[in-house]
Amino acid sequence: MAIEFRPSAPVVPAPEAEQSERPTESHKHADVGRRTDADLEALISAVAAAPAIPARATQAETKRASLYFSVRLKFTIATLGGLLWMSASIYLARPWFGELSQVLGPILAPVVIAGIAIIPGFMNAFLLTGLALDRRPNHARLNQYPAITILIAAYNEAANIVDTIQSIDRQAYPGNIEVIVINDGSKDQTAALVTQQMAQHPWLKLIDLQPNGGKAKALNRGLAVAKSSLVLTVDADSYLYHDALQNIVERYFQDPPNTRAVSGTVLVRNSRHNWVTKAQEWDYFHGIAAIKRVQSLFQGTLVAQGAFSIYDRQTLIEAGGWPDCVGEDIVLTWAILKAGHRIGHSEEACLFTNAPDTLLQFVRQRQRWSRGMVEAFKQHPGILFKPRLSTFFVYWNLLFPALDFMFTVFFIPGLILGLFGHYYVVGPMTIALLPIALLMNFFMFSIGKKTFTKKHLKVRHNLLGFLIYTLIYSLIMQPVCLIGYVSEMLNLKKTWGTK
Repeated sequence: MAIEFRPSAPVVPAPEAEQSERPTESHKHADVGRRTDADLEALISAVAAAPAIPARATQAETKRASLYFSVRLKFTIATLGGLLWMSASIYLARPWFGELSQVLGPILAPVVIAGIAIIPGFMNAFLLTGLALDRRPNHARLNQYPAITILIAAYNEAANIVDTIQSIDRQAYPGNIEVIVINDGSKDQTAALVTQQMAQHPWLKLIDLQPNGGKAKALNRGLAVAKSSLVLTVDADSYLYHDALQNIVERYFQDPPNTRAVSGTVLVRNSRHNWVTKAQEWDYFHGIAAIKRVQSLFQGTLVAQGAFSIYDRQTLIEAGGWPDCVGEDIVLTWAILKAGHRIGHSEEACLFTNAPDTLLQFVRQRQRWSRGMVEAFKQHPGILFKPRLSTFFVYWNLLFPALDFMFTVFFIPGLILGLFGHYYVVGPMTIALLPIALLMNFFMFSIGKKTFTKKHLKVRHNLLGFLIYTLIYSLIMQPVCLIGYVSEMLNLKKTWGTK
C-alpha cells in the first residue's frame, strides 16, 4: 500500500503549557476606528497608490557546509532516487501486470497499477530522498527586526480570539507589531472581546465588517490599512508558539532574495479530542512537515497557508490581494509563484490550530482544499509552462485527481475483494509493503522529531491516531478529495470555511 503525501502539519503537545516571557520591546500603535464594508477594488487601488515599499534585503548570513550540493543537484539526486524506485517497482510488478490484465485487459491494467502503486511510489521515494538531502542552516539573528502587521480574520470566534491575542502578546518579538482583527460579521461576542483586549494592548486594532463577506474580503480590508512592509496572517482559533514570529521573520530574510512569502508550520492543537483529531495530528506531521520542507528546498512551496504565513506587502498588492474563492490561500500563492517569486517554509515557526473534530467537518475541509487546488489551476493555468523547479510540484498536484480516482475506483474495491480471497488488485504482495511504509513513516518521524527537540517540544504518544492514519485515513480522505475536484470542475455550489 503506497502512502500518499498531501498538503496538510505535526504531532505536538497542547500549547497551553508553553509560555514565554512577555515582550520587553514597546509595540507601535496607530489609531484605527471601527469601519464598515467598502468596495474591495477601491481599497486595493488605494493601497497600490501608496508610497513604494522598500525592496527586500538579505539581513542574515548563512553558513554553508564544507560539502555543498546545489539545489539543482539535490533535485537531480531526488529524481534519480524516485526513478530507481519506480524502475524496481515495475520490474517486481511484472506478475501483477499479467494477472490483472486477465481481469481488466492489457490497456487498463497497467494504467491502474501505475495509478495505485508506481507513481505514488515514485513520489514517496522522491520525497524521502529530498528530506535526506535537506540541510537547513540555523537561524541567524537580524541586526534589526522590521515592523510587522498581523491580520486575523475572525467569524464567530468568541471562544478562541482572546487566547489567540494573548499568544501574540507573549511573543517577545524584537520589532514593532500591529495586529488587526477583522471581525467578519460575527454574530457572537467576537468584536466585544477584541475591544476589551484593545485597552490592554495598544498594538491591537479592530475592523468591524457587517455583514459577513468571507475570509478573502476580510483579509483584503486589513491589507488596505496595514502599515508594515511585511504582513502575516494568523487564524483566529490558533495559538502561536513563543518564538514563532521571530523564527518566521528570520527565515524570510535568510531565504534567497527572490523569496516573497514564507509559510509557517501548522500543528494540531486539539489532538486529544477524539479519533478524528488524533489521526489528523499524524496527517499534519507527515503532510506539511514533509512536503513543505521538500517543496521549499526546491524553490516552490505551493501553499502559503492562511493559518500562518508571512508575505511581502507590495507583492500582495501586485497580486490583487486574496481572491474571493474557496481556496484563497493556494490561489494567491500560485499568483506569487507565477510572477516569478519564491515561497519558502519555516519548520521552526510553529502555530497550533484547532483541526476539525467531527468527520463531517473534516470531509468539508478536505473538499474545500481540493476545490482550492482546482481553482488555482483554473485561475493560473500559465504556471504549468513556467520553466522553474517549483513547476515540478505543480505537475505533481496535477496528478492528484487521477491518482485519487484510481485509488477510489480500483484500490478500495480491490481491498474489499482481497478480504474475500480475490487478489486481483490488492493481495499478499500489498500487505508485504506495510513494513516498508512503517519504515518510511519512522524516517519522516525522526526528521520531525529533531525539529521538535530543537524547539523544546515533545512528541506525545498517539498510537491510535497513527494506526488510523496509516491504515484507514486514505480510505476516507482520497474519495472525499475526488468529490471536491469533481465539484469544482462542475462549478457546483461552494461553501466557505475558515480552514
